[in-house]
Amino acid sequence: MLCQILGQAKKHPSLIPVLVFIGAGGSGSVLYVLCLALFIQDVSWDRKSNPEPWNELGSNDQCKFYSVNVDYSKLKKEGPDF
Repeated sequence: MLCQILGQAKKHPSLIPVLVFIGAGGSGSVLYVLCLALFIQDVSWDRKSNPEPWNELGSNDQCKFYSVNVDYSKLKKEGPDF
């Protein structure tokens, strides 16, 4: 299948940018899903050793993927410890 795609790209060079953008979009989406699955605390993959990982987050831990105006290192804790 890869040989067919490369053969078509050689015959029609205008397909090369389309294939590059499709490949970049596919690999970007796979990397984003891996980032969500491995580093975000909303999903618990190991229920035996750490059943509720979101309870271990501190008040200055960043849990958003991208934050525009908030510097999480300077936040102070609000509320009691549980």
